[in-house]
Amino acid sequence: MSESDRGVVVAGVDGSVSARHAVVWAAEQAARRGLVLRLVQVYMIPSPSIIGPGVRGVRSGFRRQAGEWLAEAEAVVLRRWPWLPVERVVAEGSPVGVLRRESRDAELAVLGSRGLGGFTGLLVGSTAVGLVAHARCPVVVVRGRMPDDPPPAAGPVVAGLDGSADSDDALGFACAEAVSRQVVLLAVHTWNEQWHADGSVRGADRVPGEVAAAECGRVEDQLAPWREKFPQLRIEVRAGPGRPVRALLEVGEDAQLVVVGSRGRGGFEGMLLGSTSQALLVHSACPVAVVRPGNRP
Repeated sequence: MSESDRGVVVAGVDGSVSARHAVVWAAEQAARRGLVLRLVQVYMIPSPSIIGPGVRGVRSGFRRQAGEWLAEAEAVVLRRWPWLPVERVVAEGSPVGVLRRESRDAELAVLGSRGLGGFTGLLVGSTAVGLVAHARCPVVVVRGRMPDDPPPAAGPVVAGLDGSADSDDALGFACAEAVSRQVVLLAVHTWNEQWHADGSVRGADRVPGEVAAAECGRVEDQLAPWREKFPQLRIEVRAGPGRPVRALLEVGEDAQLVVVGSRGRGGFEGMLLGSTSQALLVHSACPVAVVRPGNRP
C-alpha cells in the first residue's frame, strides 16, 4: 500500500507541552494502525489594518515559527518511530476551521488539552472544544492528571454507555482500541431516578431492583453484538445509579483512555456537545475520545 492510500491521524501542533504529549500519543496510534501521521500547525495573524505595512513580515515570522514547531515535533516522533510516514501542514486561518477540514479524510484527530493561547487556569483550549463539536472523525484530547503531565500508558479503556446512538458508536471505537492495546474494556452505565421514601420510583410502578435489572439488561443488549464481533476482548461492566460524569471521572483515574459519545439521551436536539463529554474534557485524568454519530472509522 502506498502512503497516498493510507489513512491519516491528524495531530495539532502549537509548541506547547500539551501539544507535544498529543503528538506522541497520535504517533503511537498511527504506528499501531499503520497510518500516516499528519502534523498540522495553524496560525492566525492580526488584521492587516492593525499591523499596517508590516503584515508581510508578520506572516513570514508566523510561518517560520510554524515550521520550527513542526520540525521539532517530527524529530520527537521519528526518534521513536523512524519508519513512520509523517506529513507536515502549515495553514493560516482559524485553527478549528482548518482542523475540521483536515478531519474530513482522517481516521482520528488528536489535540492537547490546552495550547499556548490558553489563559492560565484554562484547562481546555477553545480549539479542542470547537473541534470536538464539529470534526468529521473521532477526536482525542490528550490529558494527564495535571495540565502538562504526560497521559497514562496503562489501565483499561473505558466506554460510557447510555443506550443512545452516540454511545453505540463510541462503544465500537472503544472496543477496537481495547483490542489493539490488549487491555480490558470497562463499560460504564449509570442512571438517575427520583425515589419515594418507600423505595419506589416516582412516576413509575417499578421498585429499585426492577430498575437496576432493566438498566443492566439494556447494557447487555448494547454489548451483545460487540462481544460477538470481538470474542477475544474481555469486557467488564460497571452499572449503578448515579451521575455519568462522576462515574467516568472515577474510573478514569486508573484508565488510559475514556471514550464517550458527543451527547447522550439527555442531550437537547441540536446540541453538538453534551454536558458529560464537556466535563470530561475539562476534568479527566486521562485522554478522552469523543465519537459523534457516524464518524467512527
